[in-house]
Amino acid sequence: MFRDENEYIPTYTPYVARPEYPTANAVLEHTTPVPPYGQGGGAPQMLEPQPLKKSSGMRTGAIFFMAVALLIIFGFGLFAGWQFASGSASTTANTTHTTTTSSTSSSTVNSTLAQTQQEVAIEKIKPSVVELDITTAQGEQLGSGVIIDKNGDIITNNHVVDGAQTIKAVLDDGRTLTAQLVGTAAADDLAVVRIQPFAKMEVATIGDSGQLTVGENVLAVGNPLGITETVTSGIISALNRSVTESNNVTINNAIQTDAAINPGNSGGALINEQGELVGIPTLAAINTESNTPANGVGFAIPSSLVKTALSQILQK
Repeated sequence: MFRDENEYIPTYTPYVARPEYPTANAVLEHTTPVPPYGQGGGAPQMLEPQPLKKSSGMRTGAIFFMAVALLIIFGFGLFAGWQFASGSASTTANTTHTTTTSSTSSSTVNSTLAQTQQEVAIEKIKPSVVELDITTAQGEQLGSGVIIDKNGDIITNNHVVDGAQTIKAVLDDGRTLTAQLVGTAAADDLAVVRIQPFAKMEVATIGDSGQLTVGENVLAVGNPLGITETVTSGIISALNRSVTESNNVTINNAIQTDAAINPGNSGGALINEQGELVGIPTLAAINTESNTPANGVGFAIPSSLVKTALSQILQK
């Protein structure tokens, strides 16, 4: 039901705030007044919050710990970089050392292989090189020779056997056999003597002197000064020399070598590293001032000329 408009209504008693709670007016008294929009100019302003002391302390601590963390990370980075640089330097040093060692080892291996190759070449030619002891009307003379076929034919210098009355061939194993003169090619200072063939006779392989190059290693095998089975080493110093001997015989296309050639080497073997006969050592240059053999200047008849002379002498 609705009240009657004339019905008595009790008087309203306002609420009185309790003392311990501040009234709305009391709250407003501690609040900074803000001018209404449009009064005092400008847009409405926001109250700036007052920083709390506790929050400020926490922020300072966070910044401190962050700075410490950055220092630690930076320090770790520096340490890691130093370690990497040290490791790289160590690796480089080790690599250099390894390279040096490898290079030294390679050089040693090459040297060993070269020596082994020379030893094989010497063993191949030595059984076919003989000492020739010659008796002439003027006395005895000495030279060397090389067995070149299974018939017992031995190639030597003509000046070794020139005027021979008897010829003796001393073999690699020490046996002495009588030899006979077969023929000569005096213009080339070459001659052939023959011995009786024997069991297991070793024959030299004649190489191609046309394939020789200056600087190539060669070995001279003979009986210098009567010292049997002597080997001297050297290189091809020059090719195609023209040299004249004391008996006015001129040798064309002679091989010059610094392998030692002494009296008794004449008629012996000049071989390449494969043990092939590429020349016949014939003479050494003479120092005209001292009238003595020049050191390291010797000459040999090339194998190409030897083949031609053999064909003429043996009529092959």
